[in-house]
Amino acid sequence: MEKTTVPEYVKSQRVSEEKIGRIARVNGESFVIWDEQKSYFSQVSGKFRYESNEWPIIGDWVVHKPHSNDQAIIHKVLNRKTVLYRKEPGTLHQKQMIAANIDSVFIVTALKNDFNLQRLERYVMQAYESGAKPIIICTKSDLVENYDEYRAEIENYIPAVPVYVISSFDGNGMEDFMSELKSGETYALIGSSGVGKSTLINQLLGQDVLLTNQVREQDGKGRHTTTHREMFLLHNGSIVMDTPGMREIQVWGESESLDLSFSDIDQLAEDCKFRDCEHNEEPGCAVQAAISNGGMTIDRLKSYHKLTRELERLELKEKYGAHRTNRILHSPNSKKF
Repeated sequence: MEKTTVPEYVKSQRVSEEKIGRIARVNGESFVIWDEQKSYFSQVSGKFRYESNEWPIIGDWVVHKPHSNDQAIIHKVLNRKTVLYRKEPGTLHQKQMIAANIDSVFIVTALKNDFNLQRLERYVMQAYESGAKPIIICTKSDLVENYDEYRAEIENYIPAVPVYVISSFDGNGMEDFMSELKSGETYALIGSSGVGKSTLINQLLGQDVLLTNQVREQDGKGRHTTTHREMFLLHNGSIVMDTPGMREIQVWGESESLDLSFSDIDQLAEDCKFRDCEHNEEPGCAVQAAISNGGMTIDRLKSYHKLTRELERLELKEKYGAHRTNRILHSPNSKKF
């Protein structure tokens, strides 16, 4: 039986007689709620279904009413502290909510074959956009040599984001990583399919709760096994969320998230000669100077420019629609995207 402590920011939204719980599992239109005493299988009320524009998601705090020993009806979703989004697959600019009320996002990548710095940058930006703290977890260190070189490469390429290198097979790095987990805080795991998210959660729980598939020897990949979103309470009182692997990761967010993701460039830009410097060929550009003296790679700046352009395209599509955006971008007076 799971229990959860209601934080103060949630209690402040409660009417005295209301019963509050947290969405711990989502599977289609069925939910599992944890409250301070027990757990319930639940569905939304007819009124909620008719009136609400947003469906409950994993991590939501909700007002619910039990109607049997283990059944309850959800009447209301309370205000969210943070929300993790991704772009809705197959759409131009529709958001899909992944998880709510998380404190940190564990960006999980495998060191063999899945390793991609540009993809990690996108995940970091997605985490910042949610309002949560990004943390990079590199799994399967037992499958590569010199795994510390991978860590150094990430830390050099994506500064100011904690990086842990671990192996669920031989336990390498697990003790340091587990020190990151704080009682009462919630952590969402995101990453590509087969990188070891479910295996990692099993390791943290100390038992095989989630189904995993064997790693293929030829490429070091596991097969995707998670098909729903679920929350797990660890022995130390922290909570982790498992989410299905993402086949694509496209930018979605505001310029503030870009600035946080590229805080190194943002900091250097303060010393540029011109306030509107685009860090290309302008005189007195501090970013270009850092590249020249080896303080930053040219690939890092290229990624910054690429993501900036994607955000600009997204903003135009939201404002004008796809057809008119294409006309704007290809007009003689537009910037060259």
